[in-house]
Amino acid sequence: MPTGTLLSMFLDEAVVIFASGRGGSGAVSFHREKHVPRGGPNGSDGGRGGDLILVADRNRRTLYDLKLQQHLEAGDGGHGVGNKRGKDAKDVEVKVPVGTVVADNETGDVIVDMATNGMKYVLCKGGKGGFGNNHYTSSVRQAPNFAQKGAPPERIVAKLELKLLADVGLIGLPNAGKSTLISRISAAKPKIADYAFTTIIPNLGVVKYLDDTFVVADMPGLIQGASEGVGLGHQFLKHVERNRVLVHVVDCCPPEDADPVANFHMIEDELRLYSEAVWKRPRIIALNKVDVIPSADFDALRRRFEAMEVPMVPISGYTGQGLPELLQEIWDALVASKPEAEIPMLLPALRPGHDLTFEVEETEDGYAVKGRRIERLVEMTDLANNEALRYLHRRLERIGVIDKLREIGAQEGDNVEIGEVSFAFTDEQ
Repeated sequence: MPTGTLLSMFLDEAVVIFASGRGGSGAVSFHREKHVPRGGPNGSDGGRGGDLILVADRNRRTLYDLKLQQHLEAGDGGHGVGNKRGKDAKDVEVKVPVGTVVADNETGDVIVDMATNGMKYVLCKGGKGGFGNNHYTSSVRQAPNFAQKGAPPERIVAKLELKLLADVGLIGLPNAGKSTLISRISAAKPKIADYAFTTIIPNLGVVKYLDDTFVVADMPGLIQGASEGVGLGHQFLKHVERNRVLVHVVDCCPPEDADPVANFHMIEDELRLYSEAVWKRPRIIALNKVDVIPSADFDALRRRFEAMEVPMVPISGYTGQGLPELLQEIWDALVASKPEAEIPMLLPALRPGHDLTFEVEETEDGYAVKGRRIERLVEMTDLANNEALRYLHRRLERIGVIDKLREIGAQEGDNVEIGEVSFAFTDEQ
């Protein structure tokens, strides 16, 4: 397969517009039964809009599908009809790879890290169905002739970034032997060749060891300047952030008579410049290709690496020499760095509940009332219905909005903006 095709199939970033469904409007209805001349209101409520839910799925490896479909939304709730309640819309579940970080594309703020298989997150909560006129019946309002509109949907432009989840990351220069190593210790079948940059996408392999397993990621080769984005530096260094243990594969016989120790320090320096926290992860040196280096040269090289006081295992990915010892070293490091168990859970919505706070500001044209709860209340009101407007005024008075406007000097007829709607201030209901 051409290398360009491989790269296009492994997509670790995508910008997607997500939206929940709008709530259905409530109904205005009255009993119309024979022999019931004064039937009361029986208008039903609207149905709930569908939620947009993200699900972390270990069987998903890339964000390729989301790159193709960049706008996903749930269905709207059904409107109430007579005394028949509107139908709730179905929730929409969007599967993403485990390790996907979701952020607001405008602010860059991280919303959720889908780090556990089976984890669910309600990214956009469906709008609540509006109340029918039956809901507003009371001892003083026996025949309400208005209903509530459905709540608007939530919408977000999100940036999804995949950071592979693997217990162990193989790092090193191109052609150090990382792909050969992962093919020997796992069932992974990476492309292997005798030229640099054979690996252009991370390869994952599951290693069975003792009575357990762990995941190894073969990272594409790093080069000098990777921490500054040279080559594909930033694109692949971010995947190393997820690894608990790093195995630095060093070629004993690098091309052009380069110094293996200098090569090791160059990659370590790039890692440290990228992230001090990642650089401090447990490290094991896999001194590779020991089958092709003269014994005297290897003994001298081995002493130089042993002086670094970093666990070092001589190996040959080609012959299998030293692999049992390397796996034992990796396993010991994993046991020592084992995190607490994570339990899949349904996390709360992006904006759980309703923000009960509000602010009133003086503007050039009058006054502006800001607050999600207040704006949502206006959005759900049938502004063409005078009875509904009077009810809205009473609600705003009970919440304290009218009193706050009086305090800062609002007079009869002054312009008051709530969301995208303008009203003329009045003390009368």
